[in-house]
Amino acid sequence: MTSGILDRPEGSSVHIAVVVGNPKPGSRTLGVATAVADTLAAELGVAGSHLVVDLAEHATDLFDWGAPRLSQLTAEVAAAGLIIAASPTYKATYTGMLKAFFDRYGSNGLAGSVAVPLMTGGAPIHALAVEVHLRPLLVELGAAVPSRGLYVTEPEFPDLQTPVARWAEAAVPLLRRALA
Repeated sequence: MTSGILDRPEGSSVHIAVVVGNPKPGSRTLGVATAVADTLAAELGVAGSHLVVDLAEHATDLFDWGAPRLSQLTAEVAAAGLIIAASPTYKATYTGMLKAFFDRYGSNGLAGSVAVPLMTGGAPIHALAVEVHLRPLLVELGAAVPSRGLYVTEPEFPDLQTPVARWAEAAVPLLRRALA
Protein backbone atom coordinates (compact mmCIF):
# COMPACT_ATOMS: atom_id res chain seq x y z
CA MET A 1 0.00 0.00 0.00
CA THR A 2 1.14 3.50 -0.79
CA SER A 3 -0.27 6.75 0.60
CA GLY A 4 -3.27 4.89 2.02
CA ILE A 5 -4.43 3.89 -1.46
CA LEU A 6 -4.38 0.31 -2.64
CA ASP A 7 -2.00 -0.23 -5.52
CA ARG A 8 -3.26 -2.08 -8.57
CA PRO A 9 -0.97 -4.55 -10.30
CA GLU A 10 -0.33 -2.11 -13.15
CA GLY A 11 0.63 0.54 -10.57
CA SER A 12 -2.38 2.83 -10.86
CA SER A 13 -4.32 3.56 -7.69
CA VAL A 14 -7.81 2.25 -7.00
CA HIS A 15 -10.77 4.58 -7.07
CA ILE A 16 -14.40 3.75 -6.39
CA ALA A 17 -17.08 4.11 -9.05
CA VAL A 18 -20.73 3.87 -8.08
CA VAL A 19 -23.23 3.15 -10.86
CA VAL A 20 -26.90 3.33 -9.89
CA GLY A 21 -29.66 2.15 -12.21
CA ASN A 22 -32.68 3.56 -10.41
CA PRO A 23 -34.97 5.57 -12.74
CA LYS A 24 -35.57 8.08 -9.93
CA PRO A 25 -32.78 10.68 -9.52
CA GLY A 26 -31.28 10.84 -6.04
CA SER A 27 -32.95 7.55 -5.10
CA ARG A 28 -32.70 5.57 -1.90
CA THR A 29 -30.68 3.00 -3.86
CA LEU A 30 -28.19 5.79 -4.57
CA GLY A 31 -28.06 6.51 -0.83
CA VAL A 32 -27.32 2.87 -0.04
CA ALA A 33 -24.67 2.64 -2.77
CA THR A 34 -22.83 5.76 -1.61
CA ALA A 35 -22.97 4.50 2.00
CA VAL A 36 -21.33 1.27 0.82
CA ALA A 37 -18.72 3.28 -1.11
CA ASP A 38 -17.93 5.36 1.98
CA THR A 39 -17.59 2.23 4.12
CA LEU A 40 -15.33 0.53 1.58
CA ALA A 41 -13.20 3.64 1.16
CA ALA A 42 -12.64 3.78 4.92
CA GLU A 43 -12.00 0.05 5.30
CA LEU A 44 -9.74 -0.28 2.24
CA GLY A 45 -7.91 3.01 2.62
CA VAL A 46 -9.08 4.38 -0.72
CA ALA A 47 -8.53 8.13 -0.77
CA GLY A 48 -10.36 10.76 -2.78
CA SER A 49 -13.93 11.22 -3.85
CA HIS A 50 -15.98 8.56 -5.58
CA LEU A 51 -17.21 8.70 -9.14
CA VAL A 52 -20.99 8.54 -8.80
CA VAL A 53 -23.05 7.79 -11.90
CA ASP A 54 -26.76 8.25 -11.19
CA LEU A 55 -28.13 6.87 -14.46
CA ALA A 56 -31.44 8.69 -13.98
CA GLU A 57 -29.51 11.87 -14.79
CA HIS A 58 -28.35 10.35 -18.10
CA ALA A 59 -31.52 8.54 -19.15
CA THR A 60 -31.93 10.48 -22.42
CA ASP A 61 -28.46 9.39 -23.58
CA LEU A 62 -28.46 5.75 -22.47
CA PHE A 63 -29.35 4.40 -25.90
CA ASP A 64 -27.27 6.91 -27.86
CA TRP A 65 -24.10 4.86 -28.40
CA GLY A 66 -22.24 7.99 -29.50
CA ALA A 67 -23.20 10.16 -26.50
CA PRO A 68 -19.89 11.74 -25.45
CA ARG A 69 -20.70 12.04 -21.74
CA LEU A 70 -21.73 8.38 -21.44
CA SER A 71 -18.68 7.29 -23.42
CA GLN A 72 -16.55 9.23 -20.96
CA LEU A 73 -18.38 7.74 -17.96
CA THR A 74 -18.00 4.16 -19.22
CA ALA A 75 -14.26 4.71 -19.57
CA GLU A 76 -14.01 6.26 -16.09
CA VAL A 77 -16.01 3.44 -14.49
CA ALA A 78 -13.84 0.76 -16.14
CA ALA A 79 -10.68 2.55 -14.98
CA ALA A 80 -11.80 3.00 -11.38
CA GLY A 81 -10.67 -0.36 -10.07
CA LEU A 82 -13.59 -0.90 -7.69
CA ILE A 83 -17.11 -0.68 -9.07
CA ILE A 84 -20.33 -0.72 -7.06
CA ALA A 85 -23.18 -1.64 -9.40
CA ALA A 86 -26.52 -0.87 -7.75
CA SER A 87 -30.14 -1.32 -8.70
CA PRO A 88 -33.51 -1.57 -7.05
CA THR A 89 -35.22 -4.91 -7.58
CA TYR A 90 -37.62 -4.69 -10.53
CA LYS A 91 -39.55 -7.82 -11.48
CA ALA A 92 -37.09 -9.94 -9.43
CA THR A 93 -33.99 -8.59 -11.19
CA TYR A 94 -32.06 -5.35 -11.87
CA THR A 95 -33.39 -2.47 -13.96
CA GLY A 96 -33.15 -2.13 -17.71
CA MET A 97 -31.46 1.20 -17.10
CA LEU A 98 -28.51 -0.51 -15.38
CA LYS A 99 -28.40 -3.17 -18.11
CA ALA A 100 -28.38 -0.51 -20.83
CA PHE A 101 -25.36 1.16 -19.22
CA PHE A 102 -23.40 -2.09 -18.91
CA ASP A 103 -24.37 -3.05 -22.49
CA ARG A 104 -22.05 -0.23 -23.58
CA TYR A 105 -19.05 -2.42 -22.67
CA GLY A 106 -17.63 -4.98 -25.02
CA SER A 107 -16.56 -8.47 -24.06
CA ASN A 108 -14.31 -8.27 -20.97
CA GLY A 109 -14.84 -4.50 -20.86
CA LEU A 110 -14.45 -4.56 -17.07
CA ALA A 111 -11.43 -6.89 -17.00
CA GLY A 112 -9.06 -5.78 -14.28
CA SER A 113 -11.89 -4.32 -12.22
CA VAL A 114 -13.31 -5.60 -8.96
CA ALA A 115 -17.07 -5.25 -8.63
CA VAL A 116 -19.66 -5.27 -5.87
CA PRO A 117 -23.22 -6.13 -6.89
CA LEU A 118 -25.79 -4.28 -4.77
CA MET A 119 -29.56 -4.42 -4.89
CA THR A 120 -32.34 -2.92 -2.83
CA GLY A 121 -35.87 -4.18 -2.42
CA GLY A 122 -39.05 -4.04 -0.43
CA ALA A 123 -38.60 -7.38 1.30
CA PRO A 124 -36.10 -10.24 1.53
CA ILE A 125 -38.11 -12.39 -0.88
CA HIS A 126 -35.88 -11.32 -3.80
CA ALA A 127 -32.57 -11.31 -1.90
CA LEU A 128 -31.03 -13.88 -4.26
CA ALA A 129 -31.55 -11.59 -7.27
CA VAL A 130 -28.24 -9.90 -6.52
CA GLU A 131 -26.41 -13.24 -6.82
CA VAL A 132 -28.51 -14.85 -9.53
CA HIS A 133 -28.86 -11.87 -11.89
CA LEU A 134 -26.50 -8.97 -11.16
CA ARG A 135 -23.34 -10.93 -10.29
CA PRO A 136 -23.39 -12.87 -13.61
CA LEU A 137 -23.68 -9.62 -15.58
CA LEU A 138 -20.55 -8.23 -13.93
CA VAL A 139 -18.64 -11.50 -14.33
CA GLU A 140 -19.65 -11.70 -18.00
CA LEU A 141 -18.00 -8.31 -18.51
CA GLY A 142 -14.77 -9.60 -16.96
CA ALA A 143 -14.99 -8.04 -13.50
CA ALA A 144 -13.83 -10.02 -10.49
CA VAL A 145 -16.64 -10.36 -7.95
CA PRO A 146 -14.87 -11.87 -4.94
CA SER A 147 -17.54 -11.32 -2.28
CA ARG A 148 -21.23 -11.93 -1.98
CA GLY A 149 -23.40 -9.13 -3.22
CA LEU A 150 -25.35 -6.95 -0.82
CA TYR A 151 -29.15 -6.87 -0.71
CA VAL A 152 -30.70 -4.17 1.47
CA THR A 153 -34.44 -4.09 2.21
CA GLU A 154 -36.57 -0.99 2.76
CA PRO A 155 -36.98 -1.68 6.51
CA GLU A 156 -33.17 -1.50 6.79
CA PHE A 157 -32.89 1.95 5.14
CA PRO A 158 -33.22 4.00 8.35
CA ASP A 159 -30.18 2.25 9.87
CA LEU A 160 -27.96 1.47 6.86
CA GLN A 161 -24.87 1.11 9.00
CA THR A 162 -26.09 -2.24 10.38
CA PRO A 163 -26.57 -4.20 7.12
CA VAL A 164 -23.59 -2.51 5.45
CA ALA A 165 -21.26 -3.27 8.39
CA ARG A 166 -22.50 -6.88 8.60
CA TRP A 167 -21.84 -7.36 4.87
CA ALA A 168 -18.49 -5.51 4.98
CA GLU A 169 -17.15 -7.72 7.75
CA ALA A 170 -17.05 -10.68 5.36
CA ALA A 171 -16.57 -8.76 2.10
CA VAL A 172 -13.67 -6.42 2.91
CA PRO A 173 -10.98 -9.10 3.33
CA LEU A 174 -12.01 -10.66 0.00
CA LEU A 175 -12.10 -7.28 -1.76
CA ARG A 176 -8.73 -6.32 -0.29
CA ARG A 177 -7.17 -9.54 -1.61
CA ALA A 178 -8.73 -9.05 -5.06
CA LEU A 179 -7.49 -5.46 -5.26
CA ALA A 180 -3.94 -6.25 -4.12
